[in-house]
Amino acid sequence: MKFLPVILFCLFCLKDTVAQPGTIYGRITDIRGVSLTGANVVILGTTLGASTDTSGRYRITGLKPGVYRMEISMIGYRKSVTGEVEIGRSPVQVNFTLEETALQSKQVVVTAGKYEQQLSELPVSASVLSSTDITDRNVVSLDYALRYAPGVNMNLDQVSIRGSSGYSRGAGTRVLVAMDGIPLYTGDTGEIIYEIIPVTQIDRVEIIKGAASSLYGSTAIGGVINVITKDIQDKPQLYIKGYYGLYDHPAHKEWDWSGQRRPYNGLTLTHSNSIGRLGYVLSFTRSENLGYRQDDYHKRYTGFIKTDYKLTPLSTLTFMGSYLNQSRGNFVYWKDSRHVLQPRDIDQGQKVNSIRYMLAAVYKDVLSPDFFLKVRTSFYRTNWRDETSSHDTSKTGILEGEVQTNYRVIKSLFLTSGVESAAGKVNSNLFGTPNSFNIGAYLQAEYRFSFPLTLTLGARYDFSRLDTLKGFDSFSPKAALNYRMSDATTLRASVGKGFRAPTLAEAFTSTAAGGIKIKPNPLLKPETSLSMEAGINHSFGLLVNSDLALFQNEYYHFIEPGVDPIDGLVTFRNLTRARIQGLEVNLTFNLVPGNLSLLTNYTYLWARDIERNLPLKYRPRHQAQASLSFNAGSFEIGTDFRYWSKIEALDFELVDLGVVLDGDKRVPVYLLDFRTGYNLLSLGLPGKLFLNINNLLNYNYIEIIGNLSPIRNASLSLEFLF
Repeated sequence: MKFLPVILFCLFCLKDTVAQPGTIYGRITDIRGVSLTGANVVILGTTLGASTDTSGRYRITGLKPGVYRMEISMIGYRKSVTGEVEIGRSPVQVNFTLEETALQSKQVVVTAGKYEQQLSELPVSASVLSSTDITDRNVVSLDYALRYAPGVNMNLDQVSIRGSSGYSRGAGTRVLVAMDGIPLYTGDTGEIIYEIIPVTQIDRVEIIKGAASSLYGSTAIGGVINVITKDIQDKPQLYIKGYYGLYDHPAHKEWDWSGQRRPYNGLTLTHSNSIGRLGYVLSFTRSENLGYRQDDYHKRYTGFIKTDYKLTPLSTLTFMGSYLNQSRGNFVYWKDSRHVLQPRDIDQGQKVNSIRYMLAAVYKDVLSPDFFLKVRTSFYRTNWRDETSSHDTSKTGILEGEVQTNYRVIKSLFLTSGVESAAGKVNSNLFGTPNSFNIGAYLQAEYRFSFPLTLTLGARYDFSRLDTLKGFDSFSPKAALNYRMSDATTLRASVGKGFRAPTLAEAFTSTAAGGIKIKPNPLLKPETSLSMEAGINHSFGLLVNSDLALFQNEYYHFIEPGVDPIDGLVTFRNLTRARIQGLEVNLTFNLVPGNLSLLTNYTYLWARDIERNLPLKYRPRHQAQASLSFNAGSFEIGTDFRYWSKIEALDFELVDLGVVLDGDKRVPVYLLDFRTGYNLLSLGLPGKLFLNINNLLNYNYIEIIGNLSPIRNASLSLEFLF
């Protein structure tokens, strides 16, 4: 790595000898002339592309003089490919109009292959949440948005893609969550702190389903969720959003511990601008929630900064920082079924204070239309302390880095390669003072045949070590196919090996709190998996799109928490074998193009411990969603329905030990949400007004044992963009 600065300097000097690059710019609108934000523009046959800003404008630089074709795409719109466009040294303006359709989204994603690809051309299942999906629902934290994603299940704050995870109170994750490709798992527990992600700065959320260890390594054994932040605007912008909401009274009077409708509120201020070569965005958010449950409140202050500095027309240096200061209550389990909104007596008054921040720098350079270089480094610091009898505390830091290249060898062959490493340090009364280290190298080749078949082959080697324990390595290969049978039908299939190293929390946690004693297990082995999937996407005309996927995941040395029958202590242990099989169906109906649409999803899971022939915990067998949206001019209205079947298995050991009274109570879940909004531009104001009612029917349900999920609540939000 010590030669990296020299190499980069040489490459920087080399590209100065290349002719002055050309530029394409323009504006993307719909058939009504309305600007489209977030549309993707790609120069075919190169690695160059851009997305449109809030004015629908795009700009692409770095083109050698010549003749090019362009592809324009956006969720819910028909893909457009231009004729030949001649580029010289003078900028060329090209505008486009896109037509709405229910065909499979031609959205460009970057997560699946670590470079820009069409969603329809991926050999694996993927889905995208847009910024509109987040804004319209007044989402204040990413984990709430993920509850509406097909194939994704949230067990309180632990994300699961197609049953990959159960619930372990944040100790370890099988889904990699990243922001602009920068991993966001903590150095001690390996958990995801969703509150550190600025939701108002999200452009889209890309979700890759199935093992992605061949590119992303250990934490991606169950999939990847990559948050793509918005591009910095060329002109000054001021964004203001405020909201105020109330929880209703609970369904049963005996549960009403406070006798009040508990409020929550938040305010966000964001400013962005570009001055010469420097673009920047600054954002600050304050949020407060008094909670529908006793001791389940929080107060948060979050900050976000992002700067882009154009070193040359072809290279950019980006700095990013995110900060979270949070004080919250710590509701562990309910007292009993007659006091579900009150904690157990031994847990009352618990509080957790935390300060977390992430700093990152990313260097991107288009060395040629066929060769792209990306170098990134990041540091993630966490510091938390709880106010309980044990006074648990943890200070961690994790330093990561990656060098990645994308190279189009010939027109039909594209290579992605890189080296990635991470080193962590922990100081905690829970885990001791262990260190962690990981290094990995990967290579992926994508070959497009003369007929519409794309073959992807890839592999990654990882070496991991937890403190003084013996290190372990893993080789994760992958093979995948995408075959376009016709303009309406695409087939895909993939098989790959996954890998996940145990976290420091899983191996070293030793504590006693709330009647639960946890002991360490330094003998934990890493998990491995074999992931297989086959899928088909078919469009019925322009109004209906369908997608079907069958999947099977075989897990070896699967890590799950449980009670040791010998001493009654909770510990993490390896299951010899686990198997998750299922199917996922997605249907999109563009009932009235531009006005009325319906999105539906159904996921079936058969998840079990093979050795003991028992269902895996917190994996509902049936899960369904439906989202109906209508808009007419400035007015929009929508409903979201979510269902999942009664959870077959949860932590019954905690019930048997008397830790959670009535903890076996659970039901199938039927949730209905309502949303409506009005665009104030019709009144001459640059803003939008939203009304959201969550859990409209005030349905009582749980996601994890001994925790009643949010009761009916309503919020009014207002946002302005100047």
